[in-house]
Amino acid sequence: MNHIVDLRSGRLKLTVDSTDYPLEQLCGFGCRLNRRRPFVIVSRVLGKHIPVRPGRMAIIHHSLAVKLPKLPGPVAFIALAETAVGLGQGVFDQWLQLTSREDAVFLHSTRYRLARPLALSFSETHSHAPQHFLYEPCDTICRQLFRTAQTLVLIDDELTTGRTLLNLAGRYLCINHRVQQIIFVCITDWLGSRRALLQRELGVPVTLVSLVRGSLEFIENPNFDLADNQAREDRPSMAEFQLPSHFGRLGVHGPTNIDPRFYRDLLPLLSGRRVLVLGTGEFTHLPYLLAAALERLGYDVLFQSTTRSPLLEGDSLGTKLEFRDNYGEGIPNYLYN
Repeated sequence: MNHIVDLRSGRLKLTVDSTDYPLEQLCGFGCRLNRRRPFVIVSRVLGKHIPVRPGRMAIIHHSLAVKLPKLPGPVAFIALAETAVGLGQGVFDQWLQLTSREDAVFLHSTRYRLARPLALSFSETHSHAPQHFLYEPCDTICRQLFRTAQTLVLIDDELTTGRTLLNLAGRYLCINHRVQQIIFVCITDWLGSRRALLQRELGVPVTLVSLVRGSLEFIENPNFDLADNQAREDRPSMAEFQLPSHFGRLGVHGPTNIDPRFYRDLLPLLSGRRVLVLGTGEFTHLPYLLAAALERLGYDVLFQSTTRSPLLEGDSLGTKLEFRDNYGEGIPNYLYN
């Protein structure tokens, strides 16, 4: 099935070869304030740029987890900051429930510089903030699983060229030579003919897991003028005390749970049945779990997270708020729709 999407930055030509859900239920499209990639896939199920019901997010996590093949252990799950942090940990939790495995670790990359040993860094060349850091897990069990994994599972929200995950996989293979297979996991896979390059570049069997499989071509509008709206490069630095709890940033090897006492104590503060739970940047999975808990209690809940991504209002991005980040870095953050 072919789709044409006209944006101010250019025209997207999409070919959908297979899909588990109608494309319009999974994503829309918008303009990115970045010359290196002037379009963006706007997920409707990720809880990032568009508010979404946590129950819908859980369905997506489960739909991807059940597609994972048999994974020789140990297994290292790594999600990309910031957009896929919540998706990655959601898929990891669902996979643990499905398999009851105990030989897996989850980490996510980060844009924050920490006073911790660095395992590796890699580049996301089209991003507004291209540098990613992956730190050594602080827990002994997590560190052992990370260093000896035979299966590497890499999670991102969408794949267009695959270059970022190739960069990450290549750097990881340099520190762990035991890897027998690599799994790329995403909601929408637009790699097309580039899929054949993955295994050739990495030299390890590669499997792709997605809910949409297809290809895209972008024809840039030469009159699209970013002018004063260039994406802002940042090299973040953060004092260790500002991130006292790292969650997936320094590794977890079991399911993440939220203490029922927390949300029960929260209930008297809720003045109505409609609730928005808002995560911040890379801190998304625990807020999502809170949103899911409130939804199970009968509240009308939407979940969303702030983001650093500078995008243009219009198309699937109806409204935009800009404000300073809540971690004291002074880097612009945004909330869409």
